[in-house]
Amino acid sequence: MRLTPNTKVLICGIAEPLAIDHVPLMRDYGTQVLAGVSPGEGGRSINEIPVFDLVEEAIATVGPIDVVIVFSPAYAAVDAALEAIAAGIRQVVMVSAGVPPLDMVRLVRRAEATDTLVLGPNCPGIIVPGQVLLGMHPAECYQPGSIGIVSRCSTLAYEVALQLTRAGFGQSIAACIGADRVVGSSLLQWLQMLDEDDRTEAIVLLGEVSGDGELRAARYIAETIDKPVIAYIAGHFAPVNRSIGHANQIVASRTELGKRGKTDVATKVAALKAAKVRVADRPSKIPELLQRALNTKAKAPSAK
Repeated sequence: MRLTPNTKVLICGIAEPLAIDHVPLMRDYGTQVLAGVSPGEGGRSINEIPVFDLVEEAIATVGPIDVVIVFSPAYAAVDAALEAIAAGIRQVVMVSAGVPPLDMVRLVRRAEATDTLVLGPNCPGIIVPGQVLLGMHPAECYQPGSIGIVSRCSTLAYEVALQLTRAGFGQSIAACIGADRVVGSSLLQWLQMLDEDDRTEAIVLLGEVSGDGELRAARYIAETIDKPVIAYIAGHFAPVNRSIGHANQIVASRTELGKRGKTDVATKVAALKAAKVRVADRPSKIPELLQRALNTKAKAPSAK
């Protein structure tokens, strides 16, 4: 994935309130939003962006599109993404929340068959600081640099990016994959992309208490990645007898705990540490650990 100021963007669900609020911010950042699609709204303009009823109509008018960002309602989000894939768009950002898991299964299967990268759903998208904003990241938290961020949680990514920015560490890219039960792309996939990205010197991985994605990521890091990786897993101090967290991830984690073995925070932290990843016990410690990792890399370039 190579995102630049020349990346051409289409918005599905451009008439939705969230899109009406955030698309102008994307354009102000320099993102080239060429058109929008909202069924029944074709022929008008929203925030000076032409609106079409169908993706293929938009492409026929404005030309090739590199990325589609989906703001459509939950029940229509996957159909919007599938329409974009059918039109030849191979990068999809799903901002929409509440997308049914079985719908996402259908989308993931289609994405795999067409070599399409899907981010989300229920995520703020991607930002390449200083170049392009694809979604809802607060641009003021970021500055250009060489640290790649991949996160399951949106607001945690903002917080960590701001901590890094204040410490003088700019970011090459920040991507939030979402924390729904079925998502379009995994931590492992994004680690691979960041490892191959020549603009990224080090990686910050931000996980959550549920699922086993962080365990898979730890194995991949141990086997493959040579760049420094710093991690933080949210949920250390979650109350045991209370349902809280991003999309009820705490409850989901306890279900998995009984079904598939331990996937709690301590297990994930242990797995990451075993992979030689520096793990922060709170977000504010990430810049300090990052500096140590970069110092170590500078002294021994061939060391992990």
